[in-house]
Amino acid sequence: MTAVVQTAYGKVRGTTRGGIAAFLGIPYAAPPFGANRFQAPRPPESWDGVRDATEPGPTAPKPGYPKPYDMLLPDPQIPGDDCLNLNVWTPEPAPGGAGLPVMVWIHGGAFRNGSGAVDVYNGAAFARDGVVCVTFNYRLGVEGFANLPGAPSNRGLRDQIAALEWVRDNIAAFGGDPGRVTVFGESAGAMSVTTLLSLDLGLFHRAIAQSGAGNIAQDPDDAMVVTREMASRLGVEPTAAGFAALAPAAIIPVQAEIAAAVAALPDPRHWGRTTASAAMSLMPVLDGDLYPRRAEDAIADGAGRDVDLLIGTTAEEFRLFLMPTGLATILNDDLVDAACAGMGVPPAVAAAYRDRHTGQSAGELMATLITDRMFRVPANRVADGHAPAPTWMYEFGWRSPDHDLGACHALELGFVFDNLGAGTGGLTGPNPPQELADTMHRAWIDFAVHGDPGWERFGSDTRMVKIFDAAGDPVVGDPRGDDRKLWDDVP
Repeated sequence: MTAVVQTAYGKVRGTTRGGIAAFLGIPYAAPPFGANRFQAPRPPESWDGVRDATEPGPTAPKPGYPKPYDMLLPDPQIPGDDCLNLNVWTPEPAPGGAGLPVMVWIHGGAFRNGSGAVDVYNGAAFARDGVVCVTFNYRLGVEGFANLPGAPSNRGLRDQIAALEWVRDNIAAFGGDPGRVTVFGESAGAMSVTTLLSLDLGLFHRAIAQSGAGNIAQDPDDAMVVTREMASRLGVEPTAAGFAALAPAAIIPVQAEIAAAVAALPDPRHWGRTTASAAMSLMPVLDGDLYPRRAEDAIADGAGRDVDLLIGTTAEEFRLFLMPTGLATILNDDLVDAACAGMGVPPAVAAAYRDRHTGQSAGELMATLITDRMFRVPANRVADGHAPAPTWMYEFGWRSPDHDLGACHALELGFVFDNLGAGTGGLTGPNPPQELADTMHRAWIDFAVHGDPGWERFGSDTRMVKIFDAAGDPVVGDPRGDDRKLWDDVP
C-alpha cells in the first residue's frame, strides 16, 4: 500500500504497512555539491508530480568504520548527491492536523559517520505508539565541520537547523504538531542536541541528549591546525577553494588518517587543547557567529531554559573504544597517564581514581576515567546548568555479554528505538532483555508526549538519576558522587 503527502516542495509517495506510513529520502535541502559545495544549506528545488519516497536516500560522504566497528556499528553507504534528506514514520493514515507529538533524531558517529538510514534508527515503533518520528542526514567530516576560510562555519550544524525548519514547515502534513517537537540524539547527535539547545532557536520544545553533552567545541585556531594538516597531506591550499578542487572521496582517506592520529595520541601541543581534550579532529567550531559559546557555558547562563531536558549516559561509555580491539589489554599506566593528560585529566584526579578503583587493569581504569571525563561529568554539568527548568537524568546500566563491552557507548540505541533486532546484535549479544526496551522506549515517549519520563526531576541538591537495568531500574541520588566531585574544579 502507498500513501501520498503534499510537502512545501511537492508531493511524496511513501509506503504503509501495519498501520504505519513511512516516507523515506525526502530532500530537505539542495545537494551540497557543485555550486553548493561548502555553502550553507539551500532549499531543495520543487518538483512536479509525485516523488517516490519508498527507499532511504543517499548518505553523506563518509569513511567506513574500521574493523571490528564495521560489525558493531552497521553504517550503510548509499551513493548519490541528494544526501540532505530525511525520513518520516507516522501512524497511518497521516492526516494533516492530527496534532501528534514529533520526535526528531540526530544520529551520532563522531561528526564523521552515521546517517538517518541506519537500521536501528527505524522509527516505526515510535509511530506505532502515536509519535511522528523523523531521522535525517547532515554533512559530515570536512564537508560539514572543517574550518575552511572562504566558507561558512559549522555547515553540519546549519544542515541540522535546516532539517528542523523543514519539520516546522511540513510536519503537519504528516500528522505532526510543529508546536510539540522533541529533538533527540546520541553521541555526536547528543552533542548537537545540547549545542542546538544553547542557541535558543525556538525550533523544538523538548530535548533528549544520550551520551553527549555540552563540552564539545573546537577553538577556531585549533580547528585550523587540523585544516592545515589535511591540506598539506592533500597538496591543496587550506581554504574552501583548495578543498573544493578535490572530490569528497579523495579527502576522506586523509580525514580518516588524521582522525585516527588525534584519537590515538591526543597531544594538545600538536593539535591544540580543544581538539586534544575531545580526542576528535572535527567537531562544531566556536565561530563567533552561529556557535559563539560552548554549549555547557551558555546553558549554565540560562540558554535553553524554555526547553525540557532529559540527559544521560551509559555507565561504561568508553569501553566501546578500548575493549573490542584489544587495546585495553596492552595499555599500561604510562600510556594511560599520557592519554589522560592529553585529554585534560589532571594527574591528581587520575591518582585518585587509581586509589578508588583498585583491582582494575590499566585499560579498565582508563575506560572508567574517560567515561567520566567525556560523558558523565559533562552531562551532570549540563543538567546542573539547566536544572532551574524541568530536567531529568538517566544512566543505562545493562551490561552486554559480548566483547567485554559492559554498559558501553551506543548500547542503549536498540532499547530506545524498541528495535533490538535491527543490526544491534553485535553490541547486545543474542538475547537482550525486551522488557528493558519496553521500559526505556516508553519513558522516551512519555517525555515527548507529556513532558515527564516517569521519575523524579533532577535537582542540583538531590541529583536523582534513573538507572535503566533489567535488574530493577531504581532511581538513585548522585550515583558515584565521590568520583564526580573530583572534577569540580577541572575545566
